[in-house]
Amino acid sequence: MSRSSKRLIALVMLLAIGLAGAIMMLLANIPVTGWLLATQADFSQDTNLRARVNLPPGYAINIYATGVEDARFMQVMSNGDLLVTSKDPGKLVLVKRDDDGDGRSDGVAVLASGLTFPHGIWLDGKTLYIGEENAIASFPYDAAKRTLGAKTIALAGLPDDDGHYTRTIKKGPDGWFYVSIGSSCNACIEQHPWRAAMIRFKPGAGAPEVHATGLRNTVGFDWHPATGALYGADIGRDRLGDELPPEELNLITRGGFYGWPFFHGDNEPDPDHGKDAQARNLHPLPPAHTFRAHVTPLSITFLRHQAGTPLEGAALVAQHGSWNRSEKIGYRVISLHWDANGAITQKPFAEGFLKNGDVIGRPVDIVETADGTLYISDDHAGAIYRVTFNPGD
Repeated sequence: MSRSSKRLIALVMLLAIGLAGAIMMLLANIPVTGWLLATQADFSQDTNLRARVNLPPGYAINIYATGVEDARFMQVMSNGDLLVTSKDPGKLVLVKRDDDGDGRSDGVAVLASGLTFPHGIWLDGKTLYIGEENAIASFPYDAAKRTLGAKTIALAGLPDDDGHYTRTIKKGPDGWFYVSIGSSCNACIEQHPWRAAMIRFKPGAGAPEVHATGLRNTVGFDWHPATGALYGADIGRDRLGDELPPEELNLITRGGFYGWPFFHGDNEPDPDHGKDAQARNLHPLPPAHTFRAHVTPLSITFLRHQAGTPLEGAALVAQHGSWNRSEKIGYRVISLHWDANGAITQKPFAEGFLKNGDVIGRPVDIVETADGTLYISDDHAGAIYRVTFNPGD
C-alpha cells in the first residue's frame, strides 16, 4: 500500500472517530424512551433512583409515574391529579392521584393529542390554557370527571418561524396572563416584537402588550409570594465556549430590557452584536443572580407550603443541562434563598441525574401541593418524581 493511501485511510479513520464522538455526545441528551444507546435507568425500583439522586437530610424521592413521554410542564388539580404536557408527542397527559397510598400515581391517560408542541399549562377556574408553538389554546376541564372539552384559541398569532418553540403561560397576581416566547436564533436582531420577549394579555380584552424584552429564552418564570416580584430564568446563547455566557435569573419589570442580543451576563457586550450602533442607546437591567453557563434553567417555582422546612421561603430551579458544553453540567434541581436584604444564594437540592458523564434524567418542571409534596417532571426518562419531607429521616 502506498504512503498516500495510508494517509488517506488514517484521515478517514480520524474523521469517523470525531463524528462518532459527536453522535455519542448528542445521544447522551436524548430521551431514553427513544434510543437504546442512551442510559437505560431502571424506573421500576425506587432504590435505584435513590442510589443515584441525593437530596438534603429529611427529603426522600420516589418514582411517581412513568410512561409520560417528553414530560414538560405540570399543573396540580384540586382533586390531587396532575396534568402534564408531553411536548414532542403533542399530547396532554393525566397523571392520576395516588388513591391506594403506595406513593405512586394510580395510572396515566392521554386527554388530548395532535397539539403543536404543548408546553406551558395553567388552570384558571374551569378553563385550562396550554401554550402551543403558534397559539395559546384553551379547553373546558372538569377535574372531578377528568374530562376535557373542545379546544378553542385564546390567543393566536404567536411567532412560529424558527428557533425556540416552547411557550410558557402563567397567570399573574395582577390578573393578566403572561407568555414567554424565546428567540428565533442563537444571536440575531429579531424582526418580530414578541420574539425574545414576554407578553401579557387578558382573554377577550384587546391585543396583547409586550411586557419585557431582551430575554433570549425565559422558559421558566414565577412570582415571589411575599413581594409579588416576577422572576424569570433566562437561557443564554451558545457557541462562546464552556463558561460563557452565564445563565441569568432576572427580576422582570414592566418595560424592562434585559440585554439580548447586545449584552449578556452582567451587561457584558456580546461579541456578535455588542458593538452595533443600536446597542449604544440601550441600558439593560442586570441579572438578579447568575448560574454557570449552559446549565439550562428551564423552570423556577417559588414554594408556598414549606413552613418549618429548610425550603421555607425558597424557590426551586430545574437545571436541564445543555448539549453545548464539552463536559456536562446541570441535570439537577437547585434551591434559591433570599435573605432579608434580597440577596440570593443557591444550594444543591436534587443531584445525581448526572454522574461521571452518565445521564439518567433531565429535570424540567417542579410543582408543589398544599401539603408540601413536590413533583418533578423529567423529559429524558419520561417520568414524574415525588419528593416528600420527614424531619426524622
